[in-house]
Amino acid sequence: MTKRSIPQTGSGPAQIGPAVLGASSFACADVLSKVVLIEGADVLTMSAVRAVLGVAFLFAWLKLAPPRGAFSPRAMWIALGMGIVFAGNVFLVFKAIEAVEVPIAILTYFVYPLLTGLAAAATGLERVTWRGGAAAVAAFLGLALMIGAHPTQLATVGIVAALGAAVCRVVILLVTRALLSGADALRITWYSLLSSTVIFVIVSLATPDWQPPATASGWLALIGLSLAVTTGLLGVFASTGRIGPFRTALFMNLEPLLTTIGSALFLAEVLTPLQLLGGGIMLAALVMFQLKR
Repeated sequence: MTKRSIPQTGSGPAQIGPAVLGASSFACADVLSKVVLIEGADVLTMSAVRAVLGVAFLFAWLKLAPPRGAFSPRAMWIALGMGIVFAGNVFLVFKAIEAVEVPIAILTYFVYPLLTGLAAAATGLERVTWRGGAAAVAAFLGLALMIGAHPTQLATVGIVAALGAAVCRVVILLVTRALLSGADALRITWYSLLSSTVIFVIVSLATPDWQPPATASGWLALIGLSLAVTTGLLGVFASTGRIGPFRTALFMNLEPLLTTIGSALFLAEVLTPLQLLGGGIMLAALVMFQLKR
């Protein structure tokens, strides 16, 4: 019987770096997905093209820097299965952004850190202390304050899609920690992207109505989106193996903060004092969890 590896608990850049990379990459993807949708693309076409380009990017990377060490057939099949969940995660996030305002979609999606902590505690993967639980609640409340949710304006389709995406994200984090701890993150990403791409291509071929971006800027945004999602997925897999799913999910609360900043810089969306206060509360909660977990 092999000894299961235990996530490292240091707080240096080497430990939290993959989580920050994942959060910042997904934040870029959030902003770029809005640009792609504005430029006329539909969710399925955007998801399919993103998937194909993501596989191409990662294939080139694997050729330049092939991974070392063994990767068991069991790990390969688990990663391929996770790709199905990842396909649902990406599609539902894009669908939520299409159906409701981006801040509302992201806020609803970000119930997943709390769900991850509860699920990890229930399955024995993580020990969540009262400090960790309090930090998770504070981070969520700060997030709500930051992006200025307006519940009376919510669309049912967008909220259901965002909640579904959150559940998919929880599954990815916990499966990676429980079944793929210590496995090479690059190959986990490769097999997950491969199976999710096959799903999107099959569904797209069965759908005659394609709606790609109507402008060159839309296509450039779609290429950037594809690279950002691939990098973000790799960061999440690597972080889960190092610091565990609950702490990874908490650090991923940086994503909506960075998304809001990116929207202000590139989409002329102005931050309000309330949003700045909420972002400060959220970051303070993350720091407290890192120091007092």
